[in-house]
This record gives sequence, structure tokens and C-alpha cells, in this order.
Amino acid sequence: MADHEKIERIKKQYYFADPSFSQLMKKRINKVLLLCSNYDAFMLEEDGRIDEQIFNEYVSLNLRYPPQFIQVSSAEEAFSVLKNDHIDLIINMLSVHDMDPFELSKKLKFDNPHIPIVVLTPFSREVSIKLDTIDSAIIDYVFCWLGNADLLLAIIKLVEDTMNVESDVENVGVQTILLVEDSIRFYSSYLPNIYKIIFNQSKEFMQEGLNEHKKMLRMRGRPKILLATNYEEALKLYIKYKHNLLGIISDIAYQRQGKMDKKAGIRLAEKIKADYRLMPILLQSSDVENEEIAKSDLEVGYLNKNSKTLSLELRNFIIKYFAFGDFVFEDPETLEEIDRASDLQSLQQKLFQIPDKTLHYHIKRNHFSKWLNARALFPLAQLFKQLTYEDFEDLDEVRRFLFDTIASFRRTKGRGVIAEFYRERFDEYLIFTRIGEGSIGGKARGLAFVDLLLKDYNIMDKYPGIVITIPRTVVLTTDVFDEFMEENNLYDFALSNQQDEDILNVFINARLPFRIHEDLLTFISVIKNPIAVRSSSLLEDSHYQPFAGIYSTYMIPKIEGNERVMIEMLSHAIKSVYASVYYNSSKAYMEATHNVIDEEKMAVVLQEVTGYAHGNRFYPTFSGVARSLNFYPIAPEKSEDGIANIALGLGKHIVDGGVALRFSPKHPERIIQLATPQSALRETQKNFYALSLQKDSFKPSTNDAVNLLKLRIEEADKDGVLRKISSVYDLQNNMLREGTYIDGKRVLTFSSILKHKKFPLADILNDVLNIGTKAMSNPIEIEFAVCLDNPDDKPDIFSFLQIRPIVEHQEADVTTIGELEKEEVIIFSDSALGNGSIEGLYDIVYIKPDVFDAAKTPVMVEMVEAINKEFIEKKENYILVGPGRWGSSDPWLGIPVKWPQISAARLIVESGLKDYRIDPSQGTHFFQNLTSFHVGYFTINPFLDDGYYDIEFLQQQKAVFENEYVRHIRFEKPLQIKIDGKTNRGVVYKPGLTGK
Repeated sequence: MADHEKIERIKKQYYFADPSFSQLMKKRINKVLLLCSNYDAFMLEEDGRIDEQIFNEYVSLNLRYPPQFIQVSSAEEAFSVLKNDHIDLIINMLSVHDMDPFELSKKLKFDNPHIPIVVLTPFSREVSIKLDTIDSAIIDYVFCWLGNADLLLAIIKLVEDTMNVESDVENVGVQTILLVEDSIRFYSSYLPNIYKIIFNQSKEFMQEGLNEHKKMLRMRGRPKILLATNYEEALKLYIKYKHNLLGIISDIAYQRQGKMDKKAGIRLAEKIKADYRLMPILLQSSDVENEEIAKSDLEVGYLNKNSKTLSLELRNFIIKYFAFGDFVFEDPETLEEIDRASDLQSLQQKLFQIPDKTLHYHIKRNHFSKWLNARALFPLAQLFKQLTYEDFEDLDEVRRFLFDTIASFRRTKGRGVIAEFYRERFDEYLIFTRIGEGSIGGKARGLAFVDLLLKDYNIMDKYPGIVITIPRTVVLTTDVFDEFMEENNLYDFALSNQQDEDILNVFINARLPFRIHEDLLTFISVIKNPIAVRSSSLLEDSHYQPFAGIYSTYMIPKIEGNERVMIEMLSHAIKSVYASVYYNSSKAYMEATHNVIDEEKMAVVLQEVTGYAHGNRFYPTFSGVARSLNFYPIAPEKSEDGIANIALGLGKHIVDGGVALRFSPKHPERIIQLATPQSALRETQKNFYALSLQKDSFKPSTNDAVNLLKLRIEEADKDGVLRKISSVYDLQNNMLREGTYIDGKRVLTFSSILKHKKFPLADILNDVLNIGTKAMSNPIEIEFAVCLDNPDDKPDIFSFLQIRPIVEHQEADVTTIGELEKEEVIIFSDSALGNGSIEGLYDIVYIKPDVFDAAKTPVMVEMVEAINKEFIEKKENYILVGPGRWGSSDPWLGIPVKWPQISAARLIVESGLKDYRIDPSQGTHFFQNLTSFHVGYFTINPFLDDGYYDIEFLQQQKAVFENEYVRHIRFEKPLQIKIDGKTNRGVVYKPGLTGK
């Protein structure tokens, strides 16, 4: 009978535990005092540099922190060094003035009781006699010097293991190997061999690390060696570490109860076998009579100490029975190899390929757990160890459990890690990888940080049936960009005053570094969805100066079975993003922000697009932008409650300023746009963006939306997407009905999600905004996409696309605005963003409201851009006023400028007209940049008694420039501007007036 309750309990205990390899091996041998004669030193190292020999040994085994050796040739020198330097280990092989190393070590130990002392001595009869009389407390270890420098490495590692084993086993679950041997000659030979085997094993399992840093850290999880020289020591170590013991190597004849016992090893093996039948034990003896007892009676391994192939036999036993090397699947009847797995990935893949009897054989003997422990995969090993075959219904359930658990472990292991892209091991479980050694840029850094937060706060699976994640991401680092620019000699052309189209064409005809070609092929072979190719420059999404939406983002469809077309599209998209660094708008932005464009470096994010295909178009159920600060709260909402905008389809609709549904995650049921059926019909989304899946839809273009489709929401209804996000307008009863089960006009109210929580969007947003704000110590803005009703009963997906700080600039002085008289002010707003005073402005540029025509907004952009250019040249600033949303990509919602076209404005005003009321621009890239540069920002609508705008006063002033749509006036005295950040009130006083 399956014990599912036990399985779930144990899974929760071990499932997502992350071994803290950085906490291992905290105590190290950094300085070694080596006492030997000059002749011994020469013999020891041949060329006179012991440091170099040990260093080379460390490097060859991928070890770090080689110790420094201080060699002295007299007792006086030794005591002087110990007095003036911090020594971690003393190795003594010096005989001076009729004083052997043991007598000298006794004096050294008396003065330095905390320092381990090792005596290194040639093996001789005299030494053996001396050892029988010496106090063992004086000397920590005695080794026989056989002329092999490997012994020095083994000595250092044995001492380090002794210092660290207790905490490393207890805190992380590191495994151990027990060596029981009283013969100095034998353990002096064995230890270097065993350590070599262990180090080679750790070089194998370090490949489970996802980057070089993680690989090196994993090596700290190698097994520790425990050395015992008598029965009581061995039994004590076994009892203490038996739950973390890979196996035991034991001599047979050694002391027990203070006397030599020729069967001590056999007695130890019997006691351990009675306690744990499956514990691997290797007995060794020079007495051949013991072989029959070991193999037949005890069923343990046996080695003849006189064998000429002793080292090879020892290595083979350790690899097979201590679970080193590959996992070998065996036929339980013949013990012949059926298959093998070299790493966790291949083990997972083989589980459904091996016969039932083989799986049953390995489970019964706990082989999976032992193999995982030997590879420092402790959480998974402990989980498997706690469960037995009897806890499951049948072998099929066991097989599925093993497969799913390894999959979850691998998926979790990759979370919060910027992994190196190893094409031979790249698969669907790697969520964030990098190609190259340079910087990953601001946008990618933010995404990697989000991945870490999701793991650290354990919210990936917090909500049942929902996965909170980031999309699978690969980053081409900035050194790939540098290589591309230099190999193709592009800098001079790119930095010249060329047209954007010419720059793009030259970049498209250039060649990407050849070294990334195979990596890109691997990437496109693993991903299943279209690819978003996004900029991630050094300056983007920085804490102090976000560059939001300045560079291009392209999307390319996934074309199954046609790698050539995919690689060509992907290459063109990458080069198009590189080219966008040097477009004229980017250069203007750099100039406005006082950055130098040739210092900008571009990384590129390749990201699997969240969504599903519907015929020849691809899009998520909905996308959104959320901010932890709401600059326009309406009671009972508070500024710190945050604000979110969501819309059907791709997020371009929102970031470009399209009509979206706005709500506070703390008050999701209060939506002003849905106050009446009429406002809902008027002020909700009518169009959405989807990606065309036609392979010829993507062409290199300065317009990064070249292959995006702008569709009516009725098209999504045909795709069956509106079921959970739409209501229907009931004309007969003048009301909105939830769902799409009746005929009528579809209205995107998201009611089932926001009111009835059929998807807990508000709760998820509250979680991620709170966590992100806390972690960044700053208000934040996030972008996300959501997929509902996923096929094959897969969970719903909340995909975290981006995070960036909202850069606030609070002035030291507190600005307050008292009572206002209309005759004193030109503009007043109750929805003002910013804080403090803006001084030194003489100019106002405004769109004339009486002749405004939404159809002519593209023409107005050119006029405003020309005026802005003059202000930049004069290094002056101005106030900009216009109807609707500044920066909207939809000309029917406002003036579709980009930031560089109005970059000299210090105050921007969005003004409604009588028949032209548009919600303010929260949640767009444009808006993010305005706040980042501390530009004052007013929203007014005088026709609804929301703020004040004295247009008559402006019309009476003499114009510096005027045409059909735009007017520029300049005052002789400076305008005074005040913004009260606490009350969100803002005012522009008439020249010479500063308020009461």
C-alpha cells in the first residue's frame, strides 16, 4: 500500500534544500612549516621549490588555495618562525644534534599545542620501536616518506578533513570514507591513492555545477577521509558518521582493547554488517587465510596486501562499491552491465529504459542514494534514502517518482544561478544561462535577480496549479558585442551621422562571432516557443538611471525542422538589436543623459516568449506592468498600494501606452474604468498585439514591431482566449455579464480574475512587488505575462519578464502649496508627480487645444521635435503641454513622441479636452524614463474640474514660434513651478508670482 502522506512529508523536507557548498571547508591549511635539512629539501623537491610542486598538484586536480611552505633547517629557525608567523601545520623530518624528529616535535608541541604536528620519517625498524614508546598526544600523525610528493598533498587534506568533517557532515551532509590501518607504511601509501581517486571523482561531479564558480564550490563537497589506527577509534568513527559513510577500508590485524588482535578487522566487519547489511567493506591482509572469511563468511571485499596490483584493485573497489564513476545498471541475476549513466541528466533519461528487475535490484540496495551522495547531490540522495520500495504502489510509481523528483531537483538547482552555456548539457531544465565572459547588462541582471528572489522566497509553487517563473533565457554577454564590433570594423561607421536604415543594413551584412554559432543552434533546438531578442545594455535598468524602452526588441517565430531559417532570423535579430545602439534616437538619449555612446556596451537577451500558438499567431492570455508606487491613488487606495495595468496579448500594447485595465493589487475589485457599462465600453481594450508565426513575416527593420499583428479583440474570441478575462455587454438590460457564454459585445473586464480570483493575480502581484521592493531597497516596476488554460493539463503560468527600479528623487526641502487663486496660476494639478521646486524656466510649448486633431498627431511630433532640438543646442529647458498621453504609440490616444524628441522638457503636462479624456500614462517605458530624470509631470482635465489650465492667458502672450498646431511662448521673468510630493499637487505660477 503506497504511503503517499509519508512521500509528501519527506519531499517537503528535502525537495528544495540547496547545499551550501560555500559553507564547507571553512578551516584550511594556509601555511606549513617544513622542518628538514637542506639535503632533505633538495631530495624532496628536486628543483628546490616545494611550493611550486604542490601548487602544480593542486592545479592538476582542480583544487584551490594551495598552502605556502616555509622551509627551515634548524630548531632555532623553527621556533623563530612560529613566534613571528601564523602557522597552521608543522611537518617535521629533521634530526638535529642527536635529537630525533620525535623529540624535536615534543618540544614544538609543548610551545604550540594548537598546531597539528606531522612527523615524516623514512620507514625503519628503529622508527617502529620508537613509535611504541612515544606518547601519541605529542604527535598527531606519523607518515612514512617514500619519496612521493603526493604524500604531502594527502597529509594536508587529511588534516583539513579532520578539522572540518564534523561541521561539514552535520550542516550539509558531506560523505565520509573510513580507513582503518595501523601500518604507517601502508596508510602512507594508501592515502595518496585514495585522495587521487576522490579528487578525480570530484572533478567528475563538479560538472553538475552550472558555472565555473559553482563547479569549484561543488568540489568542497567531496568525501572526507577518516583515519583510525585501532578498533575503538574505528568503531567510534563508524557510530558517529554511519549515516554519512560511503564505505570502509580496513586492515584485519590491529589493536583492540589495548592488545594486538589478529582478527580485529573481521570483528569490526561483523559488527557493522549486523548494524547495516549493505555497508561496503573492503578488508585487506597479508594473511591469505583471511580471504575465505572475508568473501564467503562476511560477503565483503578482500585485498591481499602483497598483491603487485594492490593500488589498481583498491581503485576498482572504491569506484564500484563506493558509487564513484558512472552509475552502472546491472542485471540482478548475472550482474552484467545493461546500461550506464554518467551524470544526473543521463540517469533521469535511463530510468524509463531499464527493465523492472534492474530497477527493483538497485532500489532495494539503495544504490541511487549512494551514487547521488558520492556526487555531492545530498538533498536528492537523502530524499531517496528515506523512502523504500514498500512506500510505493508498484514499480511504475517508483519510476515516475524518481524521474519527476530528479526533474524538479534539476529545475530548482538552476534557479537563481547565472549558468555557463555548455552546449553539450543545455536542456529544458536550465532557466538562465550566459554565452561569453563579459557583463550580462542591466536588463538581464534584473531578470537573474528575479530568478534568485523566486527561489529564495520559495514562491515558484506557492499557488496550487500555478508556476511563477521567468522565461528560459540565454544572454549573449558584452564581450560578444565587442568582438562583433571589432571584427567587422563597425565603430567608425556606427558613430557617424548615418541614417538609421543605413546603420541597420551595415550591421545585418556583418558577421556574428563564429564561436557562438553552435551555441545558438543548441538553443533553438531546445526551446519550443518563439524567441524574444531583447537589449540588455550596461545602462539599462540601472538603479540610478534606467534606460527603459530605448533600444529595440524583436520577436522571431519558432520554425520547426528548419534550423537554417531559424539561425538566419535569430542572427538578424541580434544584429538589429546591436544596431539600435547607434540609431539617432539612442544618440540623442545619450546626449540628454550626459552619457558617452562609445562607452555603451550591449548584451542581448534571448528569451522564450510566454504564450501559445493560435493558428498563425502567438500571444499570452494577457500581459501586464505593475509598480509598487501608485502616483495617482484614489481613496481608499494609497500610493504604496501600487498600481497594475493588464491587457490581452503581448505587452507591447501596454508599454506603448495603449488602453489597458488599471487596478491596485491591494484593491483589485475597485476599477474606475468599469464604474458604469458605458465607461467600460468606452475605456477598455479594443485591440491587442500578437506575433505572426509566418516565417517570412520577420525582416530586418528599424521598426522592431515589423512582424507583430495588431488585431481586434474579436480575433482572440475566435481563438477561445477570452473565456476567463471577458464580460459581455447585455444591451437589453444595460449591464455587463461575466463570461462569454452569451452573444453580445465583448468587454475585457478581467472580472473572474480580479473579483472572483479564479486566477490569484492580485495576490501574486502583491507578493512579487513586496519582495522586489524589499530586495532592491527601492520602489520597482515589473513586466509580466500570464498563460491560462494551458494544454495537456499543464499549470497556469505567471511569467516574470523584467524588473527595474523606479528612481525617486526626493528634495531635501519639503515643498508645500497653500491656497491658490486662479489669477495667480497658469496650470494647477491634483495629480502631479515629483517633489520640490523647478526654477529657471522661461518657456512654454503647447499644442493648441482649439485646433487639436487626433489624426494629425504624427505631424505634431515633427514640430515638437524641431523645437526640442533648439533647446538642446542652447542647453535650456521648457514646459511642454499637450492633450492625451505624451509618448503613446497610438496617435489617437496622444502625441506619439519618443523620449529623445522631448528630452529638454523639465515639466510635462497631459491635458484632457472636452471630448478627449485619456487616463494618465502610468506603466509605460516612456513614463519610467520621465520619472527617472526627475521631470515634473502633471495630469489635468479642466473640463471635468480636474485641475486648471489658463489657456486664455497663454494665447495673450507673444509667440516665439507658432504654426497651425503648436505654439511656443517665452516670458521675460522665470516661471515658478512647485510640486508637493506628499499631496501630489503641482502648480505653475504666472511670471513674477510665487504664491502666498
